[in-house]
Amino acid sequence: MLMSAAKSTLVLVDFQKRLMPAIDNADSVAERALTLASIAGLLDIPIIGTEQTPEKLGPNDDRFYQHCQQTLHKSTFDACESGLLNAIEDHRTQIIIGGCEAHICVLQTAMGLLDAGFRVWVVADAVGARQPGNRELALQRLRQQGADIVSTEMVAFEWLGNAEHPQFRNALAHIK
Repeated sequence: MLMSAAKSTLVLVDFQKRLMPAIDNADSVAERALTLASIAGLLDIPIIGTEQTPEKLGPNDDRFYQHCQQTLHKSTFDACESGLLNAIEDHRTQIIIGGCEAHICVLQTAMGLLDAGFRVWVVADAVGARQPGNRELALQRLRQQGADIVSTEMVAFEWLGNAEHPQFRNALAHIK
């Protein structure tokens, strides 16, 4: 099954100021997530952010606020337990996820979404962890549990569908 812009919601998990310096390859992970957010914005795809205990880990990086229609504060690792399910529009059955940390909040949120009946795509190049091994284990486990593991470009081009899409050139500018 291909991703559809009309059915998708982008969830950006915990791109927080105090957490990101500890994430392996953080600049690249954040850049890929921001690319996804920019393209989602072009295509009118809702974007929901999350922040894990922001009173301790601080708010999300400022660059993410301009893209997110809402940001959920949570203390649970699974954002589904903190209102994410209620924040997703009923007809949006495909969830695309980027975020940190892969083996904690990204994994548990993706598992919660799968359990709730959503189709889930985890964007590997927009997902990070402090230790690369934990990221890899999380992606393996998520694949085994039924999530699709994809790249930013896979998402972008599936959302666009074809080179005749009115936003194709604008989206392409974000990818290059």
